[in-house]
Amino acid sequence: MSEFSSPVAAPRRGFRVYLEKRLLFVFAMGFASGLPLLLTGPTLAIWMAESGVTLTAIGFFALVGTPYNVKFLWAPLIDRVPIPVLTRLLGRRRSWMVVIQVTLGGAIAMLGLNDPVRDPLLTALAALLVAFLSASQDIVIDAYRIEILDDDQQGAGVAMTQAGYRLGLIAAGAGALYLAEAMPWDTVYAVMAGLIVLALGASIRAPAPGAAAVAPGGPPAAGLQEALFHPFAEFFQRNGIKVALLVLAFILLYKLGDAFAGVMANPFYVRIGFTKSEIATVSKVFGVAATLAGVFLGGALVQRFGVLWSLLGCGILQMLSNLMFAAQAALGPELWFLFVTIGVENLSGGLGSAAFVAYISMLCNTRYTGTQFALFTSLMAFGRTGLSSVSGVVADHTDWVTFFGLSTLVALPGLVVLVYMMRRLPMDRQRAKPDLRAALED
Repeated sequence: MSEFSSPVAAPRRGFRVYLEKRLLFVFAMGFASGLPLLLTGPTLAIWMAESGVTLTAIGFFALVGTPYNVKFLWAPLIDRVPIPVLTRLLGRRRSWMVVIQVTLGGAIAMLGLNDPVRDPLLTALAALLVAFLSASQDIVIDAYRIEILDDDQQGAGVAMTQAGYRLGLIAAGAGALYLAEAMPWDTVYAVMAGLIVLALGASIRAPAPGAAAVAPGGPPAAGLQEALFHPFAEFFQRNGIKVALLVLAFILLYKLGDAFAGVMANPFYVRIGFTKSEIATVSKVFGVAATLAGVFLGGALVQRFGVLWSLLGCGILQMLSNLMFAAQAALGPELWFLFVTIGVENLSGGLGSAAFVAYISMLCNTRYTGTQFALFTSLMAFGRTGLSSVSGVVADHTDWVTFFGLSTLVALPGLVVLVYMMRRLPMDRQRAKPDLRAALED
């Protein structure tokens, strides 16, 4: 990132950069990226819980998020395959965005037309299609953001993407729940589909990346190997099989306790007696603010104490925060305590996420940063969707206090792996990218 010539010019440009046209388009695309996520997750879970779907079925519906876990598999195709006619008119990135967003809007509307009680399989297939298209949209939007912005705008681009993304989460979370108080769910999903169509206008009007941002050349097979196999091979060669597997196990397990409880959180709110408006206000608005506060505070902790100690401290807070749900279950639908529960849970979740992202970033070879980061986060997402999908089975066979007590124990394996890694990794090297193999091998 470039430096400015004078301390006076720096803050002035820092403020004005957010008003630049390209960053406003990046904000709109961040909104489009965040909107579909909750429509196949927590918002859909509330609809299903309200309709009388079993907790076991709701838990297994977390599997529809699998495309987010494996999106790196088809990313090379989106990078290289042109869209007939549209690519010539709009360019490679915008043509893919237009096709995906048109299809995504239709898929969201179709999801709303299903009955999760009468047609659970069709509902699951529609949700899976929405998740696949949403994950594909993320691939294009991330690539477009990097290619459209100058080096000194990349930081601002991430901030604008996150701001738009969070606004999309609020629209699909709190906004959808407020609407569901006054209209049927099929209409709610039709409104959400309409918001995606609005993002389509931004994709059409957005500027095209410069001539330097072109698809990589070479045979498709060689490109696929470079995109998928080399980053994996480099990680294992650099660290050794033993250490690499240990690190991957930690990535899989660190957020598992959080995810295990999170899948059942919205059905829990409904079952103990909170209204959709109360859930929207506390969980989807106040909760998002608490998460953002946790992320900023977590970044400061990493800077002050190093990434590994921050992972441990934040991980312990993440684990213990699940007990707040057990206390909420014992108290019942007390709104004031729901603010406390959501505040503690989301603040600690944001803390853990900040430290976790910093750690994963530290693992990446600069030659393969984007691909390795996607692979690591995909593995983490598998814990959120795959391993946590059995939480509904546990919830159906226990009471809520017991369930959230057990979810606390689910977080322990990740912390055990972390403590083992800390014992083998010199503390004076926490702030730098470590040679993990040398540090962890006996």
